[in-house]
Amino acid sequence: MVLAVATAASYRQCMAGAWRWLYVVGAVAALYLNVLVLIVQSFGKVPALKALPPGSPAFVQLTVLTLFIVGGVLAVRRFRGLSVQPS
Repeated sequence: MVLAVATAASYRQCMAGAWRWLYVVGAVAALYLNVLVLIVQSFGKVPALKALPPGSPAFVQLTVLTLFIVGGVLAVRRFRGLSVQPS
């Protein structure tokens, strides 16, 4: 669903107006979800991570979420997109 909004913003709306920040938010959210799956699977399969205390996955997830929120805000502020002029 997140990628559907980002794809629509990119291809159908040519990132015009509010579609620019919707594209960035969608792309960052999709990347965060992929990283979240990586974290969960890593803590389930890597023996060194399994040995950590039970609260460690939650701390790592919260840290990654914070980094993605900060990065997403910076990306929305700095993203200018392509100047597409209708023909």
